[in-house]
Amino acid sequence: MKLDSKIPSGPLGQKWDKHKFDLKLISPANKRKFEVIVVGSGLAGGSAAATLAELGYSVKSFCYQDSPRRAHSIAAQGGINAAKNYQNDGDSVQRLFYDTIKGGDFRAREANVHRLAQVSVSIIDQCVAQGVPFAREYGGLLDNRSFGGAQVSRTFYARGQTGQQLMLGAYQALSRQIGLGTVKMYPRTEMLDLVVVDGHAKGIVVRDMVTGEISSHAADAVVLATGGYGPVFYLSTNAVGCNVTGTFRAFKKGAAFANPCYTQIHPTCIPVSGDHQSKLTLMSESLRNDGRVWVPKRKEDCAKSPGSIAEADRDYILERKYPSFGNLAPRDISSRAAKEVCDEGRGVGPGGLGVYLDFNDAIHRLGAAKIRERYGNLFDMYERITGENAYQQPMRIYPAVHYTMGGLWVDYNLMSNLPGLFVLGEANFSDHGANRLGASALMQGLADGYFILPYTIGHYFASSKQTRPKADDAEFRKVEEEVAARTKRLLSIKGKKTPRAFHRELGKLMWENCGMARSKASLELNLKRIPELREEFWNSVNVAGEAGDLNQTLEHAGRVADFLEFGELLCLDALTREESAGGHFRVEHQEEGECKRDDENFAHVAAWEFQGEGKAPLRHTEPLVYEEVHMSTRSYK
Repeated sequence: MKLDSKIPSGPLGQKWDKHKFDLKLISPANKRKFEVIVVGSGLAGGSAAATLAELGYSVKSFCYQDSPRRAHSIAAQGGINAAKNYQNDGDSVQRLFYDTIKGGDFRAREANVHRLAQVSVSIIDQCVAQGVPFAREYGGLLDNRSFGGAQVSRTFYARGQTGQQLMLGAYQALSRQIGLGTVKMYPRTEMLDLVVVDGHAKGIVVRDMVTGEISSHAADAVVLATGGYGPVFYLSTNAVGCNVTGTFRAFKKGAAFANPCYTQIHPTCIPVSGDHQSKLTLMSESLRNDGRVWVPKRKEDCAKSPGSIAEADRDYILERKYPSFGNLAPRDISSRAAKEVCDEGRGVGPGGLGVYLDFNDAIHRLGAAKIRERYGNLFDMYERITGENAYQQPMRIYPAVHYTMGGLWVDYNLMSNLPGLFVLGEANFSDHGANRLGASALMQGLADGYFILPYTIGHYFASSKQTRPKADDAEFRKVEEEVAARTKRLLSIKGKKTPRAFHRELGKLMWENCGMARSKASLELNLKRIPELREEFWNSVNVAGEAGDLNQTLEHAGRVADFLEFGELLCLDALTREESAGGHFRVEHQEEGECKRDDENFAHVAAWEFQGEGKAPLRHTEPLVYEEVHMSTRSYK
């Protein structure tokens, strides 16, 4: 396998503009001859489908939700970054680029990150034109707030529901194209496999989640915008339906999977309350603009009410450890700081797995009305879940799985090593390295969909000269038969354990042995236990119901089966990467509790190639070469 990143030549700041000029074009009349499949309808997929259709391509859009606007992008709360420098506080494209590279612990591809920073300024203009109701200052100008890992205010926001408002903007653009007939929408339809013809991705096999019908769809190119794989840990802030199936099926058809061990733990989530939970709830990073993170200095004070603990007896851990950034230190660092004090026995709440996020100072400084204006829906959500009023007492928070930086390998054009397969947003690996900064996921998803893919996919069509197959060709029938056989096998086992029981058990292994901290011993334990659990699954799972009907247990079983394979790949990647970087924290590689990178041996992207059932995957590398940035020890102190 050859990993050709196709990074353009020339100065870093000119690469994207030069590349756009060098790309081959398709005339408007000829665009109508090409058909594109887009899997996923979130910010990346929805914006891509709408933009491609607006350009003239014929688009089929697939999502497993009952409506495109229910994609998980809707759950994003805090905001979206852009280098507009409206605050005149020193921001620039160069600073956003550097903050993102540094935030990712120097493990992202330099050219891709610079392009993301460049494109960010256009995203805000696009969204304002769509009517996205960003917060505004008294005079009517767009407001900004700060997010982790930055010392400027560059985050545009719509209260605590930015993802929902951006999603509505993309959805209305998509709906317009659906109404014009340029996009055909397939809701409640799950992609179960990728079809490759003559080495090019040419279609997908799907299951109608209402009728159970399995069918094929052919196209000139396939775009995967299926999100991340956080629920491999079972409990995460992701929607319960989020899964790895789309990207993992592509991996088994030849697409390289890059850096699966790079998973992000978000420091501000509502703590676990019991085994009954199937997901966790995010409390936006934006809350750390005004909230202060602390725990008692003494273990014996942990059971006391927070209001009774004197100021002198409180440990404001992030302000103490990282005075330059304070409570807005990056997510990976903040999460490990919370874990550290809880491991010391100074955690608060049930089980000692929590720290306080206190707004008392901000309320006294700004007034409760101002805090309500900024974060009202988040405070309401917190009270509905916990029964506690955060205006009167501190929130309790604890880290949880939130985002995945790993994903399918893509080149500068966002195309996988598998020609014709484009991968957008969280489903690819390209922009965030080993740790994503807050408010950058929405930025990447919309950059990929609105401003990058529409240029690069045309170049593929103009260059490849491939013909579009028919959905009843032999290659499609073969994949349909494989999908049907897999479904039949799941239904025929008739064991004694539910898919959810297996998922929960896998998640426990992943969280305890490959979560916020990983070690050689814990990863080797997982690499022994996960295959055993997978074998038990295929012998003991009980999938009730039939294939030809609405069957959510069958849907979940298929996703868990993929997680049971993918979890092993994630742990293998984590074991092989003998360093600590960003969200990948190997306890053997640290200095004073901070990540210790090994730039000599691991300044590269690790891309795994499927070798066949029962065979170990093959590890390839793409060196990370920095032209403008100097790799340094990441410090936020």
